[in-house]
Formats: sequence, structure tokens, C-alpha cells
Amino acid sequence: MAVARSLRWGLSRARACLLPPPAHFPHRYLHKQVDGTEFQSIYSLDKLYPESRGLDTAWKVPDDAKQANKDIPLDRLTISYCRSSGPGGQNVNKVNSKAEVRFHLATADWIEETVRQKMAITHKNKINRSGELILTSECSRYQFRNLADCLQKIRDMIAEARQTAKEPSKEDAALWRIRIENMNRERLRKKRINSVIKTNRRVDVD
Repeated sequence: MAVARSLRWGLSRARACLLPPPAHFPHRYLHKQVDGTEFQSIYSLDKLYPESRGLDTAWKVPDDAKQANKDIPLDRLTISYCRSSGPGGQNVNKVNSKAEVRFHLATADWIEETVRQKMAITHKNKINRSGELILTSECSRYQFRNLADCLQKIRDMIAEARQTAKEPSKEDAALWRIRIENMNRERLRKKRINSVIKTNRRVDVD
């Protein structure tokens, strides 16, 4: 029995090896619908990142980063990357996608002196003890996009500091003066009330 069983098994294997393969194997289209359109889940990259399309989008350098040398000298900036807490899933645990850009504000001669002074006052919380202005970005899972976002923040800060303050009109100046007078009057009234309360708390000692 054992010999017959082994002979049958050997013949079946030989027949399987000698038979030609079928003319067509049905392919399993896991990501195709019946009508031929591509299936996209709610977590597909096209829906999570609608502005990112194409095969080379992941490593495509944004236009802001390409045109940075025209208005911001990259050789004067200190650029570094570190772990991010932004979008990206497990990617943020493996890739240094967070961008950090810093430069010494006082010696940045590519910015006007008056603009630098306004930036130092307005954004004093972003300047460290060494006088470096620090900007970070983790809005994307790609380094180049975060770098472009940091450069755009620098442009916005410079444009905001270059804007001149508008001269108030006579009506606005008068209204502002009336508001200040009312605030001072209310402050003095509360001060007198507190003074009376403290005076009444005193105990006369005979």
C-alpha cells in the first residue's frame, strides 16, 4: 500500500510539472472596481493631502524653497531638522521632518535696520539669549515643505514690519482721548472706594 501510494503521488507530481501552464491567469485587482475606476479610501493620500498629486510629489521642492535665494540668503541661515509631532503617523517617529530655521537678527544686513528693530520688539518671544530669531514648522511630513513654511514666515514677518503705522484721524484721536480719560476716572473712583474700606477696618485703640 505504501509503495502504491508513493507511486501515485510521484505520477501526480510529474503530470503537474509536464502540463503546460494555463493561457491566462485571472489577475486580482485589489484596488480596482468593477467598472475599471480606481478605488480610493477616505485615508488615501489624495484626500488627506489634496494639494499633493503625482509620483514625485513627496520629494518635490516647493517653489518657495527654490526662490528663497532671491530674497532670503540661505547661507546666512542655520537650518536643522528634528523629530516632528505633526501629521505623518509612524513616519514622524523615523524621519527628521520638523524644520528649524534660525539667524542672528542684529547682524542680518539683508534686512533694513528699522525693520529689524520692529521685528525685535514684535517677536521678542522668538529670540533667544544669543540674539537668534528661531522659527519652526511641522505642518507637513516632508522636510522641504516645512522649510518652505519657515521661509514664508520670515517673509511675512518682514512684510509686517515694513508696514507704516497709519496716522489717526481727528475723530479717532478725540475718541481715544475720551476713552483714556474715562479709564483714569474709573481707576480713581475704585481707588477711593478701596481707601474707604481700608479706613473702616481700622480699630481705634484708646
